[in-house]
Amino acid sequence: MDKQVEKQEMINENIKEMGQMPPPPNPIKSNIQCVTIIGQIEGHQAMPPQNKATKYEHLIPQFFGFMENPEIKGLLIILNTVGGDVEAGLALAELIASFGKPVVSLVLGGAHSIAVPIAVASDYSFIVPSATMTLHPVRMSGTVLGVVQTYDYFDQMQERIVEFVARHSEATSDRFRQLMLDTGKIAKDMGTILVGKEAVSEKIINEVGGLSEAVLKLKSLINENERKDQNVL
Repeated sequence: MDKQVEKQEMINENIKEMGQMPPPPNPIKSNIQCVTIIGQIEGHQAMPPQNKATKYEHLIPQFFGFMENPEIKGLLIILNTVGGDVEAGLALAELIASFGKPVVSLVLGGAHSIAVPIAVASDYSFIVPSATMTLHPVRMSGTVLGVVQTYDYFDQMQERIVEFVARHSEATSDRFRQLMLDTGKIAKDMGTILVGKEAVSEKIINEVGGLSEAVLKLKSLINENERKDQNVL
């Protein structure tokens, strides 16, 4: 009984700190690992304790473990995030894009700002009808050096995001940049909010769908991947 209590406490701590459920036990054994990216993406600066945050340094070793685990055949990435640290978000997007196993993403609620590259980094992406995605230029709060080099750096960082999204979705870099810089869609700001099917119409997300569609697609990609491996052998 003590072991069961200890095991449950470990599970609860894992959920609290990482926002992750452990792989389901037998007999409900799955070869899919679910990863949630919620709240704000925390990078080089710690968020205030009252903020809900996904810490990218927690996810990096987890992704390595998932990649090395032969029992895990694919990842389901579920996003509901306002964005956050640009460098950390782009690092997570590159990690997902280079994972080496089938990955499907599902946008619930919202995938805003730097979460857009994370959403498109998967092999196939879904968005529920009510979810939103906010596309806007790179910006920073707080004190910055008011010199030309600072704005050049912002522009360079923004282009990294634009090119990543263009490489991993069907949206062109010109169209994505146009949506980011639009001044007629967000009051007192610059950018565009896309709701559900609008993100699909703009060719940023592959399909409108929910959890069942995302899981079915991931299982299909896993089966396809295993058939390729058998043909190679």
